[in-house]
Amino acid sequence: MTDLTDLGIAGIRDGVRDGSFKAREVADAFIVKVSQAKALNAFLVETPDHAIAAATAADTARAAGETLKPLAGVPIGMKDLFCTRGVTTTAASHILEGFKPTYESTVSQNLWDAGAGMLGKLNMDQFAMGSSNETSAFGNVISPWKRNDGGNASLAPGGSSGGSSSAVAARLCPGATGTDTGGSIRQPAAFTGISGIKPTYGRCSRWGTIAFASSLDQAGPMARDVRDCAILLEAMAGFDAKDGTSLQLDVPKWEAGLSVNLNGLRVGIPREYRVDGMPEEIEALWQQGIDWLKDAGATIVEVSLPHTKYALPAYYIIAPAEASSNLARYDGVRYGIRDLPTGAGLQDMYAATRADGFGPEVKRRIMIGTYVLSAGFYDAYYTQAQKVRTLIARDFERAWETCDVLLTPTAPSAAFALGEKSADPIAMYLNDVFTVPSSLAGLPAMSVPGGLDKQGLPLGLQIIGKPLDEQGVLNAGLAIEQRAGFVARPDVWW
Repeated sequence: MTDLTDLGIAGIRDGVRDGSFKAREVADAFIVKVSQAKALNAFLVETPDHAIAAATAADTARAAGETLKPLAGVPIGMKDLFCTRGVTTTAASHILEGFKPTYESTVSQNLWDAGAGMLGKLNMDQFAMGSSNETSAFGNVISPWKRNDGGNASLAPGGSSGGSSSAVAARLCPGATGTDTGGSIRQPAAFTGISGIKPTYGRCSRWGTIAFASSLDQAGPMARDVRDCAILLEAMAGFDAKDGTSLQLDVPKWEAGLSVNLNGLRVGIPREYRVDGMPEEIEALWQQGIDWLKDAGATIVEVSLPHTKYALPAYYIIAPAEASSNLARYDGVRYGIRDLPTGAGLQDMYAATRADGFGPEVKRRIMIGTYVLSAGFYDAYYTQAQKVRTLIARDFERAWETCDVLLTPTAPSAAFALGEKSADPIAMYLNDVFTVPSSLAGLPAMSVPGGLDKQGLPLGLQIIGKPLDEQGVLNAGLAIEQRAGFVARPDVWW
């Protein structure tokens, strides 16, 4: 029989339903895989009991002839940004070390209600701030991929959802949750050869998800392929009255609507995404993606997004500003660690707790955010950045007059080695150059693997869609996936 850990979400779901294997067998197989892959540092907390309980419930329901839940028998990984009742949730930060929420995030609760089980909490960049998973207080996540140059450099799995991408790529779980603020689902998916989609802002509730930048954060799925992403997203999404930004809309049947017939679809190619110094392999893959979509029946049109060059500077004003506000709650008073020097007063406790609890990247962004929100600079920086954000959204609105989706590269390079860019924050921030504009506009966007570079590392293609058109994004992604025939996987070394 096929190794159960080689199956994706659809394969596990269907196998449990038709009795090909039991959900408990699936859970046990993945639990063993997780325990054997500690070298990747993808999991911060392992929760085998949760996965086993969900599997047992699925097997009991099937034995009783009951209709199985949509994700019955499917164990997943949960990014450590989602609060999970009674299970340590830290956002990979020392300041929340030991914190066990007494409540469940809406996204995770939706998944448990759909029958999924949890294999554990996944490592990430601290408070989702990073592009390489090097800012975690609990150590770097390591990509399962290696370069084929004979070296043994440890590679970044992308960030901030690096634990999720590494775990899915290494077959430690069939799917995982991620969050995307400026590309933190799509870039790690591209780095590790998996698929990931950021839905329209408001599709998935933010309630119970530890906040980084509230007007940008959006949960989404990461999985082996497009179909599995559609299945997971259906379970995660939905209106939540506890979240004021949640969209009061029915959840579409994205899996049932999947189609590779793109006849009549207009695919826009934004000229501003052809940045200086883009590697030839990225250019070649982009052209290959264009050819694949043509083959699927789409029409290719060139479009202009003139304010694209301002997206990254605007993002790195808006996101730190919101982070500065959101992270003010971590003060040592209510939860998390408390550093109280002998004879210290309240202000001293605040300062000591935050100095000890936050990592360097988090401190950097808090300081930037506090600066741009200060009385003397609010209008010069934050207000101007919000105006630019509006212009970027208008660029997309104009583009939709002539196209239905956009095709771009996901990232400007393949995965880089750990430590290669960590000393240069600007170089690290440039990893988000292709993903940030759609985040600022709140648009659905997806990365699918398209091929390998000359060093044998995955490269991704990004599809950006109109607001609420996740179906169009998924369908274009599926058309690319089928034509790319990407089946490469990392050799097991861990």
